[in-house]
Amino acid sequence: MAIGLLVGTMLIVYVDRGGYRDSNGDPLSLIDAFYYTTVTLSTTGYGDITPASDSARLVNAFVVTPARIAFLVLLIGTTLEVLATRGREQIRIARWRKNMGHHVVVVGYGTKGRSAVDTLINNGLERDAIVVVDPSQSALEEAHADGLAVITGDATRRDVLNRAGVATADQVIITTDRDDTNVLTTLTVRQLNPESWIVTAAREQENAPLMKQSGANSVITSSDAVGRLLGLSSLSPTLGSVMEDLLTYGEGLEVAERDLLVGEVGKQPQQVPDQVIAVVRDEKVFRYFDPVVTQLARGDRLIVVRPAKELPWAPRPGTHDEDLASEEF
Repeated sequence: MAIGLLVGTMLIVYVDRGGYRDSNGDPLSLIDAFYYTTVTLSTTGYGDITPASDSARLVNAFVVTPARIAFLVLLIGTTLEVLATRGREQIRIARWRKNMGHHVVVVGYGTKGRSAVDTLINNGLERDAIVVVDPSQSALEEAHADGLAVITGDATRRDVLNRAGVATADQVIITTDRDDTNVLTTLTVRQLNPESWIVTAAREQENAPLMKQSGANSVITSSDAVGRLLGLSSLSPTLGSVMEDLLTYGEGLEVAERDLLVGEVGKQPQQVPDQVIAVVRDEKVFRYFDPVVTQLARGDRLIVVRPAKELPWAPRPGTHDEDLASEEF
C-alpha cells in the first residue's frame, strides 16, 4: 500500500509537472517527480521543488497531503506492529525460559502439532511450559495467536534446538510432515538430551523402526492409525464411533493414566472402580488380563477408561483425594 501511494502520487505530480518549478526555474522530469514525491511523503521537504501554479497547490493540498499522512500512518503502523510482535515474542520466551528444564518442545505446528499442544493444555500443562519449533511464517503466527513461545528455524539444526532448550526438556514431540526430517530431528534431539522422552510421528509404518533406532521412545504411525479407524468404522459403525469418542477430547470417554490407591493394592484389575485396560509395572505395560498383573501391587499405575468430565489424572472418578499406594508412610 505504501508503494502504491508513492507511485500514484508520483504519477499525479508528473502529469501536472508544468505547475511545478525547481530552484532553477526548470519544469520537472520523471526523476524530479519521483524525488519530489519521496521527500514530500517522508516529510523531509527540502523546498528545492515547489508547486508554482494554483492547480499544483490544490493538488498538494487535497491529494499529496492526505497521501503523506496515509503514508506515514502505514509506515509507523507497520513498524509498531513489528516491534510489538517481537516484544510479545520476547515476553513469551522470557516466561518460557523460567520453566526451562520442565518444558515440552513441539517440533512442527501443523494439524498434528496443534492437536498435541491442545491435548497437553487440556490435561493441565501450562502454555508457558511449551515451546514450538517451526520454520514457517504461518505456523509462527498461529502459535503466537495461541499464546505459545516459538523458535523459528529448521529443527534438524543443533543451534535451533539449543535455542528451544532441548537439552533440558522433559519431552519432545516431533510432528513434521516428512519422515526423513523426523528421523534426523530425532537423532539430533537424542544427541542433545539422552534423557528426554521423545514421541515421533511417522507417515509410513516402514519408517517406525528407523525412528525407534534413532532414539524415539514412542512412534505414532498416523496413516496406519487413520486407516485402522476407517476400517473399524466400515465394519462396525458403533465400534468406530466409540474409537472416535476415545480419540476426541472433552466429551464422552477418555483414556487416562493414574496411580494405584492404597485400598486397591492386592485387588484384581477387574475389581477397580475404573475400567482398567492396562497396568504399568516397572515401566512395562501389561494388558489387564495378563497373569503377571493378576494382583495389583504397590507402585503400579493404571491405564483406565473414564468419563471425560473427570480430571484426566485424578485417582478415580468422584474421589480425588485418597492416598496413593506409591506414597511413603
